[in-house]
Amino acid sequence: MNVSLQSTLPENLLIDSESERRVLSSMMHSEEACVEAYHALQSADFYSPKNASIFDLLCSLFERDIRPTYVELLKEAHSLGMLNSPRDVEEIKYIAEHYIDDENIKYWIKRVKDKSRIRRFVDFLRFNYQSLKEQPEQDVEQLLMKAEDHLTNLTALEIDDNIDTPEDMAKLGYDEVERRFLRYQEIQREHKGIIPLDGLPTGFDNLDHITLGYKAGDLIILGAQTGHGKTAFALHTAKAIAVNYGKNILYLNTEMSREQIALRWASILSGIKHDRIRMGDISQSELSMVLNGYAKLRSSGFYSYPCPNLTPEKTVSVARKFRAQKSIDMMIIDYVGRMEKHDPRLQEWQILEQIIKTQKILAQNLRIAVMVLVQLNPDGSLQGAKRMKNECDLMLKLGPIPREELEENELLNKYAQKPNYYLDIEKNRDGRSGVRIPIIFDLEKQIMKDAERVAN
Repeated sequence: MNVSLQSTLPENLLIDSESERRVLSSMMHSEEACVEAYHALQSADFYSPKNASIFDLLCSLFERDIRPTYVELLKEAHSLGMLNSPRDVEEIKYIAEHYIDDENIKYWIKRVKDKSRIRRFVDFLRFNYQSLKEQPEQDVEQLLMKAEDHLTNLTALEIDDNIDTPEDMAKLGYDEVERRFLRYQEIQREHKGIIPLDGLPTGFDNLDHITLGYKAGDLIILGAQTGHGKTAFALHTAKAIAVNYGKNILYLNTEMSREQIALRWASILSGIKHDRIRMGDISQSELSMVLNGYAKLRSSGFYSYPCPNLTPEKTVSVARKFRAQKSIDMMIIDYVGRMEKHDPRLQEWQILEQIIKTQKILAQNLRIAVMVLVQLNPDGSLQGAKRMKNECDLMLKLGPIPREELEENELLNKYAQKPNYYLDIEKNRDGRSGVRIPIIFDLEKQIMKDAERVAN
């Protein structure tokens, strides 16, 4: 047993140079490979220190939205004074040319990770063997429990997983209560009782007051019938977050062309009727208003991704990319009914439920808010999958106020401008639900806003 444990094992059990090189080469040839490798691997997963350095350089380029080609990699390495020897350059060239982009990137990533886990397992065995050699009389029960803990981390838990002990949970709870207590004292003292947001603004003061904003890790579902303002709501949210609040947001559009979305923004930002803008029937001064509006959009954090053939897998890939490169705080999917969902083994409601579950996991893993727009049936129920509601943190429904109610409900006359839409909070995991918020939706200008009550 005096022989080194590692030296008794065949090299191919611990090292897989081909898989490491295939992953690196794929990253130099394919954006999809970059997205997958960036989120699945760490430099410590590579056996070769040189391969680990190449991986770090490729990730650094990817984060800055620079396509990590062979040439860009060499430029980056040169600027940092790394991998400059003729031998290093030749090896990088060999990797780039001989391990061309492979469609099985997930397979090669798994092989790299598997070898990394085996090496950690060998380290675990070596550590415990050494411990036994140095302290042969130590308590066996304690030794086995410590080893079991370590082994569980290798087999059951991923890198980002965390198990909270009772002490951890108690401390976390106390810190959170204390934070909220101190914040409330500050609100009363400095903000005149107005509660600041915990997350991103919703675009409606009344909704902000109840939800405290859209929070990282939350899945928000916005339901409306056809033609009742889903896209207008999505862009209203985008304006509040990206234009007014200065945060980055990704809008996945499955229905409209790039030109249609761009024209919608003209109305939203200028307040000019959408039909007049579409026809070009505006004055010179109104054209200036439109240009001023687009200047605000130009300096905002709004990223639009037109994708008529959107799939659940693509949402994950695109979100990961924009989270890494643009630090997005929210993603909006407009809308789930248009996503590709072909699986003959499943019914439509099962597929829709799976799509929603995917988005919830994505929101939690990337620590972003995700809003999904869905279609409502005429009776107000969710189209396709009622159980989608179970997965979300916040369920909102948008719809016009019936004409009879507009005429007969005296409470609606207490607003400065009579509201014409309701925004219903049907579910709110972190606060009140069953609340109906009257809003004003100017269909001609594609503008939404809170309905303001007349002061007594």
